[in-house]
Amino acid sequence: MSHHLDSPIARQDPRLDITDLFVFRGEQGTVFITDHSHSLGGEDIPRGFHPEGRYEIKIDANGDAIEDLTYRFTFAERDQAGEQNYELRRLTGPEARDPAAEGTVIARGRTGETVELPRGGRVWAGKAGDPFWIEPDVLAAVGHAFQDGTTVDLSGWNPAQAQNLFAGHTVYSVVLEVADEELVPVAGRNHRIGVWALDSLATDAGGWRPVNRAGLPMIHPLFTQFNEDLGNHLNGNPPSEDLQIYSKSLIESVASVVRAYGTSEEPHTYGQTVVEAILPNILPYTVGTSACFGFAGWNGRTLTDNAPDVMFSFAANTPITLGITKESVTAKPSRTFPYVPSAS
Repeated sequence: MSHHLDSPIARQDPRLDITDLFVFRGEQGTVFITDHSHSLGGEDIPRGFHPEGRYEIKIDANGDAIEDLTYRFTFAERDQAGEQNYELRRLTGPEARDPAAEGTVIARGRTGETVELPRGGRVWAGKAGDPFWIEPDVLAAVGHAFQDGTTVDLSGWNPAQAQNLFAGHTVYSVVLEVADEELVPVAGRNHRIGVWALDSLATDAGGWRPVNRAGLPMIHPLFTQFNEDLGNHLNGNPPSEDLQIYSKSLIESVASVVRAYGTSEEPHTYGQTVVEAILPNILPYTVGTSACFGFAGWNGRTLTDNAPDVMFSFAANTPITLGITKESVTAKPSRTFPYVPSAS
């Protein structure tokens, strides 16, 4: 899983669980996609978007891991047809990081329908197929290795029987395509941005409680499958605090696996290299370029990038493969807006 049902708090209401974040070049500009409310959560849970929640896409434009631009979605209750009205606000500067700030309303719409933005770009939200794939046996073996400090034990696994745990499953997607004319001035001279998503829930005291945060893929599958307390904590603080809070424990987790493989003379140094690459937990992207999350580098993430093989191999310093590819996804992404797979 990239970020599916990654912590106890997220599982309490999967509508506020971020399963994946994608950033790539679309037909008209930069596309931001967040997926939520996975059908793996069960048939008896509410689906769609939480009417007391916030779904935010946050953008850092100067590399300080603090948001300079926020796009904030809020949703109404589901109607009899199962659809929801929503509102999208744009917040810039100090407002971008202020939960109490109002920002500017730039769109109102209804799930399942495309809304054009006044400054260019467009929005869509609704039920979609899950574009992500994962092999459950490999996933569990990787989680145990990074929890226990061992090699990834796949001795009982038959690659010929590899299967996609998420085949046929659905999510609820938010798709935001932003025109270059709006994003480039924020991004600055080099057009480089850092992106993360944050889902929050309104509190009885009138504030907002962070429930789920997502940036790079596969962080939680690597480190929190068998450490749920860490999973909760990773969702609770802003990215700017990641290195200070988590670097020591994550360095040792990586170093222990690399030490078990014997692939580095300096496992601790390799662990530092990995952690300095993944923290702060923010997805980098250069506006106007083709996205690719691969072995050669990370520049955004498309709906078909093989993030598990990349991140598992990078963290372990040895090749690890799922034995399945994008072809295991039941419904295929589209090259045209809203890009996400069909839910049918």
